Formats: sequence, C-alpha cells, structure tokens
Amino acid sequence: MSLVSVGNVLVDKELLEAFFMCDLDLCNGCCCVEGELGAPLAEEEVELFSNPSEELVRMLPEKNRKHFRRHGGIEVYQGRAYTMTIGKKECVFSCIKDGITFCAVEIAFREGNCHFDKPVSCRLFPIRVRKKFGLDYLVYEKHAMCRHGVEKGKMQQLRLVDYVRHALEELYGTEWFMNMRLFVDSSPKKKCQV
Repeated sequence: MSLVSVGNVLVDKELLEAFFMCDLDLCNGCCCVEGELGAPLAEEEVELFSNPSEELVRMLPEKNRKHFRRHGGIEVYQGRAYTMTIGKKECVFSCIKDGITFCAVEIAFREGNCHFDKPVSCRLFPIRVRKKFGLDYLVYEKHAMCRHGVEKGKMQQLRLVDYVRHALEELYGTEWFMNMRLFVDSSPKKKCQV
C-alpha cells in the first residue's frame, strides 16, 4: 500500500485515485445499519452525542428512542467512543424515510433543529482516519455495500476526495485540502470503466 504525506497527514494513494458518490436509492443507507459498532466519534463529539437535545431524541423512531433512554447515545470499545447501536447493528440515531435509512442528527441539523451535524466519521465515509507513526492516516475502506457509490462516482467522474471535501476541510483546513488535491491532479489519469 503506497501513501503520500500532505502536511502532517498521511494519505493512501488508492484513496486519491478513487471515484465515489453515494447512491442512496440503491444502497438504502445501509452504512447506518451494517457493522458491529456505530460511528467513531471525535473527542469533541462525545458530549454532543451523549446529551443531545430532547427535540432531537423525539425525532427518533420509538424503538430507537427507548434504546437511547435506556442505554444512552454512545458506547466505548477499546477506549474509543462510538455512537450507540441497537443489537450491534443499526445506529441509535438512525431513522427510516421512504425505505432509506438516514441520520436523524443530520436531518435535524439541516432543518435548523440541532446545532451539530452527524459525526465527521460519517461525513468522511468510506474514508477512515487511522494512526500511523503518530500521524493521521487516511485510508479508503472498501465495502460491498458501497459498490453502487463507486459506480455512480465513476459515471459522474467525481473523485472520492471531492465528494467528502467539506469534511476533509473541516478536519484539516482548506489549504491542506488544496495541497492534497495537487496530488490528485498530478497523478496519471486513468480511464474509468463502468
């Protein structure tokens, strides 16, 4: 696996070359449901998801609301905080609209009913932030559930890094993003096969 260093962040080269754009009509938001752990939380997000507003909690489906009131909004695994899951599957903050799973936090934020958005790890997905040599290391986590997002990204010619640009800029700043984007622009262009 080859990587590049952008400032003090390591980036997997495969991530720079990937195309991606979520296709909710085909995946139905399964990233909010699949997996044994919820969304990884940044240190500054833990309190927000531990004590969300009552207005946000009321937006949750009844099953999720009951689970939240009984178990809370976060769980800790190996010293790291994650959003709480129900039965080690769906995120407690998930809700279903028209057969698609969405994040209730994101909906509340966009409607102006919540002062924080869904976790930055969700906004970055399928990019994950790991640690290597004490530095942040960005990797592209490939999942079968995201195959339609890969196809749509190729059809739209949208790079993964551009799809999650706002989350990357929130983490590392606009200047860092533009420097990282230079690596994308300077890499050999590949023909996309869909």
